Amino acid sequence: MSEKTPHILITDDDREIRDLLSRFLEKHGFRCSQAADGRDMRRVLADAKIDLLVLDVMMPGETGLQLCAQLRADRNTALSRLPVIMLTAAGEETDRIIGLEMGADDYLPKPFSPRELLARIRAVLRRGGYEAPAGEGEPVQLLVFEDWRIDLSGRRVNGPAGEVELSTGEFDLLVALAERPQRVLSRDQLLDLTKGRTAQPFDRSIDVQVGRLRRKIESDPTQPRFITTVRGGGYMFAAKVTRETGRP
Repeated sequence: MSEKTPHILITDDDREIRDLLSRFLEKHGFRCSQAADGRDMRRVLADAKIDLLVLDVMMPGETGLQLCAQLRADRNTALSRLPVIMLTAAGEETDRIIGLEMGADDYLPKPFSPRELLARIRAVLRRGGYEAPAGEGEPVQLLVFEDWRIDLSGRRVNGPAGEVELSTGEFDLLVALAERPQRVLSRDQLLDLTKGRTAQPFDRSIDVQVGRLRRKIESDPTQPRFITTVRGGGYMFAAKVTRETGRP
């Protein structure tokens, strides 16, 4: 692999997870190193140029939250800006919130699909200006409506004015709606589609996310054409959507 190949450090105390993810990511064009704990992680970071850190929250000794906080606290080194994706236990919403507040770029609850992690890694690297490998011959799954394209494989959204940066929650909500056009979805359904088992009763985050999405994809957020409100029902994606398969 060339020096330009993104180098990923997987820090997790579970060797089986480390090995599985390393093999999968290397198959898709990345270089990988492994660390079982904070001491191993610091050793690798000192000896190699790492482009992104996959960091488990629940580890013996120093936790992923503590390690992320230590990285972000050192403002005098490039490591303070190292992209971090945290792996959290399913249902541990507090860990995810604290992780994001401490500077993690994204999170993924366990159990997860390696393909989902791959998509998150590519998206985080792109946001940092690094063009991650798409994988040789790998098809790109697209949802297309009007002048908009949602790249499901790369977790990116392009509109008439170019790429639109969405948070993890905003992207997941947009996909949940666009995959079910002209169908009324209740808040509970959207919570289940976007958060699954981590959804909490009476969670109103969907309304907040819809408001943010509208400001990013609607020409007039006060008169939305794509994400419409159905009184007493929830939300509906009103545009016609087609599914396409392309190449990077």
